[in-house]
Order: sequence, then C-alpha cells, then structure tokens
Amino acid sequence: MTKLAVQLKQGADQAWESLSEGWRELSARASGALTRFWPVSDDAAYTAGRSAPSTPTVPQGSLPRLTSWAFMAADVFDDADKVVVRIEAPGMRREDFNVELHGNVLTVWGEKRVDREATEGRWRVVQCAYGSFRRDVALPVSVKADKTMASYRDGVLRIELPKSDESRARRIAVQTA
Repeated sequence: MTKLAVQLKQGADQAWESLSEGWRELSARASGALTRFWPVSDDAAYTAGRSAPSTPTVPQGSLPRLTSWAFMAADVFDDADKVVVRIEAPGMRREDFNVELHGNVLTVWGEKRVDREATEGRWRVVQCAYGSFRRDVALPVSVKADKTMASYRDGVLRIELPKSDESRARRIAVQTA
C-alpha cells in the first residue's frame, strides 16, 4: 500500500469510529426520553386493577395496532433543596399513575386509556400512544423517599423529591492559617 492509501484508510477508520461513537451517545441519551407502551385490549383498558406492565397484548376493536414506543416529555429540575420531575401526560387522571422510587431511579408507570368515540367511521391517523406505560428517570442526587410528593394538573405530573442531607451542597468557610 502506498503512503497515501494508508493515510486515507486511517482517516476513514477514525471518521467511522467517531461517527459510531456519536450514534452510540445519541442512542443512549434518546433512550431515556422514549417511553415503552404496551397496548391493551378495549376490555382490559377499562379494568380497575393496576400492576406493572409485563406482556404486551394486541388491541381489539376499532383502533389499529398502535406503536409501542412514544415520546413522554420529562423535565428534571434540581435546586438547593429538591429535585422536581415534570412529565407531560395529557388526557389522563391522577388515578392512572403509579410512582415508585428505587434508589436514585424514579419510576412512573400506569395506563393511558383510549377514549371511545361515539361516531361511526375509521381511524385515519393514530399518533397518540395508549396502553400501559413505564418511564424511568435517573435522579442526579439522593432524595428523601418518605417526603416525596406527586400532583397532577393540566396534563402534567409533577413530582417533588426533597434532597437527602448528604446530597445538599454545603458552604465551607476558608480560614486563614
């Protein structure tokens, strides 16, 4: 191989590795924003029992097969005393959510039900996700699980998690020696 060919091959290898690393990073960051939905049948969508989603089922009735991944926007805000997680989830009720804390991972799961339309016809576009869902949010610091509060208003689930004492920043005075 000529010197130019070797240089071109090394440059191409470096470019490929850089591109691959970029895609891996993008995939890792984006996976946290996607929420897995497990479709449920029309009958199951109206049951009162709650449990963590496990096996997907195919929806019955007038709705076409829905996508199993959707974007459930979440914001995580961190101040001196607490971490606030906001998850946009329009069209739900507060009873539709379950919130759990496992170490530094906040898990929100529940079910988004299909509103039955009274009109006759066919679905042409279905872009909303329905069914059981689960969203895991990694928290930046340790929090007090027993002091956590959640509320739901105007389509936004808001969870306030007070920081544990070890997580709070402390100012240390510098003394003269």
